[in-house]
Amino acid sequence: MTNGASGPVAHNMVTTTFELNGYQVVTNLGLVRGIVVRSRSVVGTIGASLQTLLGGDISLFTQLCEDTRKDAFERMLQHASEIGANAVIGVRYDATEIMQGVTEVLAYGTAVVVKPAA
Repeated sequence: MTNGASGPVAHNMVTTTFELNGYQVVTNLGLVRGIVVRSRSVVGTIGASLQTLLGGDISLFTQLCEDTRKDAFERMLQHASEIGANAVIGVRYDATEIMQGVTEVLAYGTAVVVKPAA
């Protein structure tokens, strides 16, 4: 079953709430997830260590975290599209350190088919 779209679920059809304003849930397709496991490079770790000496935002780690969350989110949307969803509700993130310097980031939510509310 597909949602008729050629790609993943549109970002404006994703919410952390359990309703999507202006839409009615027609079908609940279940849990979808996107998982990314990343490690810090030696060069990035050294650069970030130098940034900690100056204080403030550690931009190398900030960018790594942003990229990892974005990738997990996009994988979740692709999973939702593959099972026929056109929206994802109840979206959450989780992160677990698997070993020193290696972190898993999980984006998950409930894949649904919605239609405009009457």
